[in-house]
Amino acid sequence: MVRSNSILVTILFIIAGCGEKQHSTADFITVDVTKSYTSKKELILQDFLDVEYIALETNNDFLNQGFVQDIGKEIILVKNQNRINDGDIFVYIRAGKALRKINRKGQGGEEYSNIVGIALDEDNNEMYVNNHFARKILVYDLYGNFKRSLKYEEGEGTFYTDILNYDKDNLICYSKYNKKGTFILMSKQDGSITKEIIIPFKEKILLQTDDGSVSPGFYRSIFTFKGNWILLEHSSDTVYTFSQDYSLRPFIVRTPRILSMDPGVFLIFRLFSDRYYFMETIKNEYNSNTGKGFPRTFFMYDKQEKAFFGYNVFNGDFSTKKEVYMNILRPVNHEIESWQPLEAYQLVEDYKKGILKGKLKEIASTLDEDDNPVIMLIKHKK
Repeated sequence: MVRSNSILVTILFIIAGCGEKQHSTADFITVDVTKSYTSKKELILQDFLDVEYIALETNNDFLNQGFVQDIGKEIILVKNQNRINDGDIFVYIRAGKALRKINRKGQGGEEYSNIVGIALDEDNNEMYVNNHFARKILVYDLYGNFKRSLKYEEGEGTFYTDILNYDKDNLICYSKYNKKGTFILMSKQDGSITKEIIIPFKEKILLQTDDGSVSPGFYRSIFTFKGNWILLEHSSDTVYTFSQDYSLRPFIVRTPRILSMDPGVFLIFRLFSDRYYFMETIKNEYNSNTGKGFPRTFFMYDKQEKAFFGYNVFNGDFSTKKEVYMNILRPVNHEIESWQPLEAYQLVEDYKKGILKGKLKEIASTLDEDDNPVIMLIKHKK
């Protein structure tokens, strides 16, 4: 087991500000989480990112919600949302043709009781199913044959909320509830920790109610960007990039310090492009009587203008202003920045209204209202 050495940890504490030393503002972006932005930009998604549409084949065995787990060059893995927990994994080719449905749900040693997420490794013809409740990751081939099981690291609160395919030998994982807040590289062969990535902070803070019963919904702590990884630990005031050479560099620094705020205001990321970084803040405030809370502020950073703005982003494949809600986008991998499902019944209605254009119009002309969703892939421009 290889651990980050003490020298690296000391350096990171200095970088993070724990030693009160600050890099120049040219090294990272500073975000004031208390601000709102009245100046707003209207953007067309296709002007700064590429878009690809995939119509998932629908048949009697392939009816699903189009909840994408991972995408490779040849394969897409899809399941239904977590609240259904039926155990079905749908394997499609990249063009959307159905290949097979896999279900290994159960209580046996080669089965999963739930699926938090799935990482795809096409090179090894494997998928890694994160069985959160059982504290292990089960490895199957792409036909559903069990290969091995990778146990979570021992420790209080060790539940890997994020797992992604890091390289040919490792997964990258994050344990949100662990008091150390550890990011790790995990061996794909035996589950051992090959690298512990320590983000320094003074006290573990979670974005949820005090009793842990309510949180504001999905957000990711690990992102891919330009061949590197962005690591978000809410208990730290610094967000880092993690490079293939294992180096950590400050990327974004938030202010005020999270420990100085009550209730805390948390910084969330949604999408990164060459020019724009889309973010939001969420106040850790919830009224159990009304069932309302976690107020949000949506904004972006424009690298070219070196300034923050509010925004509206619209899909250019609609002749009317069809907004793309950045807070429902979900990151994927280094090739595909994010994805979003487009419901078939809505596309059929939009087609009848005559407001679709290009490839999306062509796809919608072939759909029935009860078909599986069309997946919109959002990619960096080539």
